Amino acid sequence: MTDATDLRLAGQYEAYPYPKRDPREEAKRLIVGSPSHLREVDYWVFGAARPASMALNALFAGGGTGDGTIMLAQQMARLGRAGRVTWLDRSASALAIARGRAEARGLTNIAWEQRSLLELPGSGLGPFDYIDCCGVLHHLPDPAAGLRALLSVLAPGGGMGLMVYAPHGRTGVYMVQEALGRLAPPEQPPQQRLDVARRVMRHLPETQWLRINRNFDDHVNGGDAGLYDLLLNPRDRAFTVPAFSALLAAAGLRVSCWVEPIRYDPAPLLPDPKLRARLEAMDATERAALAEALAGNMAVHIAYCVRDGAAPQRPDPSVESAVPVCRETSGETMAGWIGPDGTMLINFDGLRLPIALPPLASAILPLIDGARSVGQIGAILAGRGTKPEAFAKAWRQTFEALERINRLLLAAPG
Repeated sequence: MTDATDLRLAGQYEAYPYPKRDPREEAKRLIVGSPSHLREVDYWVFGAARPASMALNALFAGGGTGDGTIMLAQQMARLGRAGRVTWLDRSASALAIARGRAEARGLTNIAWEQRSLLELPGSGLGPFDYIDCCGVLHHLPDPAAGLRALLSVLAPGGGMGLMVYAPHGRTGVYMVQEALGRLAPPEQPPQQRLDVARRVMRHLPETQWLRINRNFDDHVNGGDAGLYDLLLNPRDRAFTVPAFSALLAAAGLRVSCWVEPIRYDPAPLLPDPKLRARLEAMDATERAALAEALAGNMAVHIAYCVRDGAAPQRPDPSVESAVPVCRETSGETMAGWIGPDGTMLINFDGLRLPIALPPLASAILPLIDGARSVGQIGAILAGRGTKPEAFAKAWRQTFEALERINRLLLAAPG
């Protein structure tokens, strides 16, 4: 599966390991994102049904300099969750940085494998309950072969968190890649190509779409690694929603969550009732494709996937024993985001969407601490005079609204 382009790609990540990271900065912050946030994995992959006491065996295929690996390993360590995170990548330079970051944090729950994900079948690794493959499939000679390799080590009942590039939000990128392909052909030495790219960026015409695209900043703040990866990468393909969905379906996978779910729903973008009526005949993929085309700002697609035919994993948030958990921002903080009109304004890469919430949401959210159950929260509010039926209705409305923006989930059972 290796060709001349793939060899250049391997050389790129040795010379410019991506993303640019320094182990000395680990004391400042933990880089958090999607996919592979532990609370997201618990909810979107396992439906808040897999006990937290069960060991989680996770693989980061194409781990790079370690963002996802470090995030999940640190979250597991903080919560005392059993299991192991396996970092896998071809790049020795990326390995050195990722290991340095883990050592800076004192993490001992990571295994290191320097190899290609295409070597997974027959490797003896796994099976893995969860597999992250972020920013890799779109660089492979055959993305379908990459998915097959990942599936070969996915445990029954397991799932994946995937990220691929999306075309509309990367407007300008492929124009500049084309220009640089003419000025600095891939056959030239990486350092020479990088010098050309820097010079071009200094004099980029004001009409170039990349100048006004604010969906990413690798070419501005990503250092040499970011600039090279964005504009000089020898193999870079982008997937629309239908194309990505077809790739997943061919591999026997289905999407359990597009991140964030509301971004893949065109209804908020179509306030006209006559236009909304046209959505009724569309299936989920068609609706997501319409949202992608209307919004125009999706630079990547992030999806949690499970094997097609797997039992539905959507848990019921109204069960009294269910424990709601905020993904990152506290419930008290989110309550402060609610405006006088009862809406919460959320910004998705420049797209601002008002999230309607019931009046009782401002009382519910501060009570969510990741330990109290739905029943316990209801009992507290009952003691303050809220009728059970009023709480039940407001709670479902609150949860469904904030689940759609991936801010409020349900915790794994203890």
